[in-house]
Amino acid sequence: DAQKHQFLTDGGKEEDFVIKESELHTEGKNLLQTLAEKRKKIAANEEKIKETNYERKLAIIEEVKALTESQEDFNKKYQDFKGLQHEWNSIRQVPHGKEHELWKLYQEQVEKFYDIVHIHNEYRDYDFKKNLESKIGLSESAEKLIEEKDVVSAFHQLQKLHKDWRDIGPVARKDREIIWQRFKEASAEINTKYQDRIESLKADESENYEKKVAICETLEAIDIATLKSTRDWESKTREVLNLQNEWRQIGYAPRKVNAKIFQRYRTVCDSFFKGKNAYYQSIRGELEENLQKKIELCERAEALKDSQDWKNTTSDMIAIQREWKEIGMVPRKNSSSIWKRFIGACDYFFEQKKLFTKSIHEEEAANLALKKEVTEKIKNLDTSLTAEESVEKLKELMDEWHAIGFVPFKAKNSAYNEFVAATDAQYARLNINKSERKLDSFKSNISEMTKSDRSRGQVLHEREKLMRQFERMKSELQTYENNIGFLSSSSKKGNTLLDDMNSKIDKIKVELELIVKKIDAIDENI
Repeated sequence: DAQKHQFLTDGGKEEDFVIKESELHTEGKNLLQTLAEKRKKIAANEEKIKETNYERKLAIIEEVKALTESQEDFNKKYQDFKGLQHEWNSIRQVPHGKEHELWKLYQEQVEKFYDIVHIHNEYRDYDFKKNLESKIGLSESAEKLIEEKDVVSAFHQLQKLHKDWRDIGPVARKDREIIWQRFKEASAEINTKYQDRIESLKADESENYEKKVAICETLEAIDIATLKSTRDWESKTREVLNLQNEWRQIGYAPRKVNAKIFQRYRTVCDSFFKGKNAYYQSIRGELEENLQKKIELCERAEALKDSQDWKNTTSDMIAIQREWKEIGMVPRKNSSSIWKRFIGACDYFFEQKKLFTKSIHEEEAANLALKKEVTEKIKNLDTSLTAEESVEKLKELMDEWHAIGFVPFKAKNSAYNEFVAATDAQYARLNINKSERKLDSFKSNISEMTKSDRSRGQVLHEREKLMRQFERMKSELQTYENNIGFLSSSSKKGNTLLDDMNSKIDKIKVELELIVKKIDAIDENI
């Protein structure tokens, strides 16, 4: 666009404008061309070397043939033959497709050398023996490769074994077919596994291709024109990244379509991220505004992070985190740092709360153990003590039990019930009257409840309830006392009603006294 603008500014016509390649682009093209020419020269040189090797091996075959027909001294002829064998083995690559035929010609002449020329039996048998040992070793190696889990690796290792086999001379005629058959059978089994693996890979590649086509189609179906907000773009970006991750998990497609499908995939991905970049360029002001909002939330979180008002601050922190989630994206360059700042303040507060809670839990666990210990002492109160000493000791233990702090919430009821059962059992053993036992039990319960801020309201509610009960029973007592005057003491029936009335009055007075003591117990604890 800049080139075109400059061209038109300079007076050029739009239809005459041609984009000039950048200097870097031109340099890159030249470099690629240079590399291609170098590869071509290297390949040509390698082919020339292979052709030279081929010609030399043909010459060696002719020389072996000449040795076979020669009438020279055996020892010299044998040494020359060994020299030719060594040279043959040292020559490596020949043109592709000529190796097998070349090897057959060579092997034929080598075998003729051993078979036709009457070599001294001692030399021939020694060579045959060493060659047989080598070929047995190769056969064993091939048989081990059958168990190799990596079939492709086994196949390539087998090619090396075949090359080594060709480099080894012949064996005695009686062993030739046997050892070759053994080696060939192992090779055939490996080759079969390799072919099966290749077919399987081809099937996998076809399946991979279908999967990649499906991913491309999904990506191509994304209509970026419908993405109107940062939330839309980020949601769709996550989908695209998931698809890209899925793509990376898929293996190769068939060679003939692999590059093409990758180019299709690359094009649609580039198009999406180019659109995303353009969108974020257009909303830069909104991103900066979001950044300022998140900075303010960081400052609020940092101001709260050292607070030990755990309940209220926890609510505030959660509210701040909820606000954070409602704010959109910030500029990419600030995204990581602002998040680390925010989460650092939040994490610090919740870690301190966790440490505090842990210490509270440890203290409560210790308190539970102490309360259980006191309860056991109550259960096992010394029976040799007098009734008065027992009551004094029992109240002392009850005070000790109440003086111990909070216990874990889930164990609170069971610990209290066990304590009450133990004290009731001792009261029953000591024949303490029921009202006194009720009062002591009530005092114990009130003492426990007033330790908790949450339970203080329940205690006050209990006091109001007792006051209402007191007023009701007081009114009831007054009614009974007024009714006594109407009963005739001379009537038998009147005496019976009078006795019943007096009994109820006495009972109400006892209950009123107990209620007053309960109210006093509450007032002492709040």
